[in-house]
Amino acid sequence: MPKRIINLNMKTTIPLKTRIVYYLKGLLFWKGRRAMVGPVYTRNLMWSDLQFIFFPKGFEDKYGYLGATIDQNSYYFQYLYPLILALDYEARPKWCPRWFLRFLHVFGDDMSIVRVRYRSLYKLKQRLTKGIRFTDWKTKWSDYDLRISINAPKHLQDLADAIENKLYLDGRKEYLLEQLAEYDTEKKYKYKTVSDLEEIYTKTYSQKIQEVS
Repeated sequence: MPKRIINLNMKTTIPLKTRIVYYLKGLLFWKGRRAMVGPVYTRNLMWSDLQFIFFPKGFEDKYGYLGATIDQNSYYFQYLYPLILALDYEARPKWCPRWFLRFLHVFGDDMSIVRVRYRSLYKLKQRLTKGIRFTDWKTKWSDYDLRISINAPKHLQDLADAIENKLYLDGRKEYLLEQLAEYDTEKKYKYKTVSDLEEIYTKTYSQKIQEVS
């Protein structure tokens, strides 16, 4: 069996500058880890993560360390804006820059509310922010039926409830007025609360049904 000869003097044609870039990229942007069982995994890090940490593009990136956030162009921004500011005020220590919390969000939380990339960094972020987190927001039965999920003290939970109630009342009022306008575009309705408007709509709808039948 012939002996295998190993050439220890092999030279590469790849320029040194390119090799350095590849090396640094390998240090920063390694692939995420996949679990042996189940769908849990960590994401692949990208160059855009550095932009997120050090050069946030806007409101959504700036407060991204809280977890869920919202784009400034969204209709719901006007409602969630004060809540996010209040969460940031309670969560961020005055001496701690936001870029460091975003760094912990990337390398500790893996930019997620369910994954953990490095447990030590995850625990550090939890300690600094006191576990305050903006978990999620969504609408359910209608566009004005907002559901906010946060992990925060009671006074912030009360603020989230008030925002949900405010949006519901505004949206329900607009919906009822639109429905009533379909029956009579000229008629003006007198009401003080949304409950009053609900009663007016119910009576008007019943009358129209009787007229048709």
